[in-house]
Amino acid sequence: MIRKLIPAILVVAIFPACNKDPEDIAELNTPDWTDYTHGNITEPDYAVVFPEDKVLRFDIVISTADWTKMQTDLTSHINIGPQPPSEIEWTPMWSPCSFMFNGTEWYKVGIRYKGNSSLKECVRRNIRKYSFKLDFDQFEDEFPQIDDQRFYGFKQLNLANGFDDRSLLREKTAADLFREFGMPSARTTFCQVWIDYGQGSKYFGLYTLVEEVDDTVIETQFTDGGNLYKPEGKAATFAAGSYNTFQLDKKTNTDAGDYSDVRALYDIINSGLRTTSPEEWKTDLEGVFDVSHFLKWLAANTVIQNWDTYGKMNHNYYLYNNPETGKLTWIPWDNNESLRPGKEGGALSLGFTEVTSGWPLIRYLVNDNSYFSAYKTFTGSFIQSPFDIASFQQRVDRQALLIRQYAIAEVQGYTFLGSPASTSFDTAVTELKQHVVNRNNAVNAFLGQ
Repeated sequence: MIRKLIPAILVVAIFPACNKDPEDIAELNTPDWTDYTHGNITEPDYAVVFPEDKVLRFDIVISTADWTKMQTDLTSHINIGPQPPSEIEWTPMWSPCSFMFNGTEWYKVGIRYKGNSSLKECVRRNIRKYSFKLDFDQFEDEFPQIDDQRFYGFKQLNLANGFDDRSLLREKTAADLFREFGMPSARTTFCQVWIDYGQGSKYFGLYTLVEEVDDTVIETQFTDGGNLYKPEGKAATFAAGSYNTFQLDKKTNTDAGDYSDVRALYDIINSGLRTTSPEEWKTDLEGVFDVSHFLKWLAANTVIQNWDTYGKMNHNYYLYNNPETGKLTWIPWDNNESLRPGKEGGALSLGFTEVTSGWPLIRYLVNDNSYFSAYKTFTGSFIQSPFDIASFQQRVDRQALLIRQYAIAEVQGYTFLGSPASTSFDTAVTELKQHVVNRNNAVNAFLGQ
């Protein structure tokens, strides 16, 4: 029987089915399969998978052998010593598990670790609250019975561990703010995660369940069919001399091998026309890049403060060539380091005086008076709604009340909270509520200059 931490309104459980020989597929029965719950013909059910007023529960059971392989794979690739990091890109291995929700089982669900610096820090600190990715048909080749398996219409989902976020609210709050400000953004919700890898079910903590961009975000918030990129590395800056298709990780239409849209953005943003013929440069840029949309994101992202994305770090965003506009559109990603003042190295200033040409999508745009004026207008709009003081503090209070009992139940070795957990959580929530006051004051001062 699966142990419960506390009563949950919505329960997801994973039971062992992973100890069968993958070649023995005849023994893999799928009696609970229905088109609605498992099939690929149903529309994603956001009300079930991403509720706003419930904390989900996930109970994951992995065979001891598979868990050991995952751990070995992790420690052999995560370098925590003084030697320089490997230049070889590493994708964590997948392992199979079983999955149950409301008495209905899903089968051979793929699970793997995810993350970059946060994953390394978990290993270094010996905190086993890792982030995970789930793929419901990852093992369909070995097990044809689960061909195109979905979880209420979702193929992949992400379990974000809330790295170094003692409020456990930032990932979801930032994603909601972006979307409410009119920007495509992944849906999120909160969930408990329990894992049994042969030593009994252990509480891994409270996570944020995050929608996959190259799955349902594109399908439901855009017209699908366009090129989707997840840039990582120097090429993600779009600085002169940085163009590299290997770092522009293409997620859709991969067989076509066509990178002409991101190449055009790179060429135009670094074109000499910017100084010799600014209006022509702007026309060319707006023909391939949704500039207004980017400035809107830039305003919201800078107001809330986010040190782990473009302008400070060369990752954590997607670019989608929207078929409806033919323009590359910015999609924010991985928001756990947002809404966070005081981080070493700091976040970007509202005026971007410190930003160099190494970040041309910021520097060259805000150098233009009309673009900078549009950016400033967006900052003013954002603090009117949804980042106004009253509604933001109400949002934080509501979500903190929802998750508090699950957050403070986290245990040593599976938490980023301090001790006692209740004080650590409550203090972080109070700081988050003060943050909106500080940032509203900063924006008003910036606009009043």
